[in-house]
Amino acid sequence: MKLLRREKTVPLDDRLAALARAADLADGRLDAGAVAAARSVVGRAGTRRSLSVDHTAVALAGATGSGKSSLFNLLSGTSLAAVGVTRPTTSTAQAALWEGTGAGPLLDWLQIPRRHEVLGSADRPGSAAPLGSADRPSSPDHPGSPGRPGSPTWPGSPGPVETRAPDGEAAGLILLDLPDHDSIEPSHRLEVDRLVELVDLLVWVLDPQKYADAAVHDRYLRPLARHRDVMVVVLNQVDRLSPAAAERCQADLRRLLDEDGLAGVPVVAVSARTGQGVPELRSLLTSRVADRRSWAARLAADVGTAAETLLDASATTVPGTGVARSTAVDASGPAGDRPLPAPVDGLVRPLGDALAEAAGVPAVVRAVARAHVHRSIAATGWPPTRWVRRLRPDPLRRLRLGLSADSSAGEITGRTSLPVATVVQRSQMDTAIREAAEAASAELPAPWAAAVRRAARSRGDELEDGLDRAVATTSLGESGRPRWWRLAGAAQWLAFAVTLAGAFWLLGLLVVDYLRLPQPYLPTVGEAPWPTVLLAGGVLLGLVIALLSRVTALLGARRRARRAARALRTGVDRVTREFVLDPVAAELSRYRGFTEAVTVARDEGRP
Repeated sequence: MKLLRREKTVPLDDRLAALARAADLADGRLDAGAVAAARSVVGRAGTRRSLSVDHTAVALAGATGSGKSSLFNLLSGTSLAAVGVTRPTTSTAQAALWEGTGAGPLLDWLQIPRRHEVLGSADRPGSAAPLGSADRPSSPDHPGSPGRPGSPTWPGSPGPVETRAPDGEAAGLILLDLPDHDSIEPSHRLEVDRLVELVDLLVWVLDPQKYADAAVHDRYLRPLARHRDVMVVVLNQVDRLSPAAAERCQADLRRLLDEDGLAGVPVVAVSARTGQGVPELRSLLTSRVADRRSWAARLAADVGTAAETLLDASATTVPGTGVARSTAVDASGPAGDRPLPAPVDGLVRPLGDALAEAAGVPAVVRAVARAHVHRSIAATGWPPTRWVRRLRPDPLRRLRLGLSADSSAGEITGRTSLPVATVVQRSQMDTAIREAAEAASAELPAPWAAAVRRAARSRGDELEDGLDRAVATTSLGESGRPRWWRLAGAAQWLAFAVTLAGAFWLLGLLVVDYLRLPQPYLPTVGEAPWPTVLLAGGVLLGLVIALLSRVTALLGARRRARRAARALRTGVDRVTREFVLDPVAAELSRYRGFTEAVTVARDEGRP
């Protein structure tokens, strides 16, 4: 024995919530009309679900002369709808209500005209007096509307609010006779369009002469392909055809409906004049009303149609090409399963290179190296010439950088003194941002790709200040002074002291010789006297220490420059993410959320 597993479907509540979320995410990205249509469906569904679910609003719609008014009178057993040869005959929607309490708010929402007839009452069908609408004020055009003695009424609304059908078979049915959809009166067509969007079940009444008319197929049937579960097609006036011709006409109509995407929609051949097929139609409507699910099926179809409209808007053609992107959203498969663009992290490095150049990072790195050498010479140079070095400006301080090395300098405020980005650098930066946005949106449909490009430039006015601030606040590793600077500095002072000792000793000997005093004992090192050795040795030692310090400082400058370059690049990458890639990532996340929401809203199953 095989167990038939029911296909899992998404509940209507979840689909409506998903459609509302998709509309919110698409706002400002997709066509405003598609977004408004989706929100209208959500609002309309919320209103319909709050009204009576025990009533089913069924509309008879059709072209001029299709006989829908005659069929309406036949189905309801009334003479409410006017029938005649003058076109258009039906100027406003007419309604007949079978028994069912709580229909007032639904009738108000449908905005049906002011009259309907009581069905199945003590009066004979077809002879009941025209009464005021179940929930509307009376009309002076209908003097019978003030209500019958004992009939329940709404305040300010004189007509009865309950009717009775034999055996209660069609209890809850609200049957509407709509104006002609092809009427020469624009107001009639607008009324049809309005009610076609609201009713729970649509019955399209066609006739043998105009059943293939493009006006009904192109404007209504084909766009309502998703509503096939809440649609019935009636081929009226078959009494005018021979049985064979009627069969061929019905088969051709079936073919046209299949081409419209309405396979499975019931096609009933009837004759309002002879009553042929009317019992079958009445039975079909009764079963739909008794099911009490047409309203939910209608809302589910509306949600699916609105989701498809959003998808169509998302798959807009690329401007200037006339063809849709090959990577546009595929409406035939789950949107959430399709691959998204490469990770945003992969865009940090190429974009950061251009932004680092524009931020002056190479100049800062060179200044760090020069500043290290400058400070090293000032700390380890020969003492008599150090003051000359101190007269030269510090390369980092000239750029208003590295002031944190001096605890008394405080924090940097305002911009640095780095040169403003040149036209070439700005052009390179703009190009890099554009290329990053293109890479991130390469797999997106045109409207979403445009949104990603806008997001990439959304904080462009703040970008230069952000880069400058990142450079200014980056620790360049200048706060610590190497220990060997102190040792080399002390050695220089020792060499300088030795040099001074030798110089003063020789000066003393010169004074003694000038005064013709006896020459003191003069020790020697080999043949060289000690004063000369001290003087020459001190100078030579100072030069060697200075040379070794310069070489060591150059090596240290390279290390510090590399560390500074890494720290600066980290800061630039942080700005790159914050001002460019984070907005891009947010837009990509928005697109992902949209596709997931639309996928839920498009669920093909029944609610």
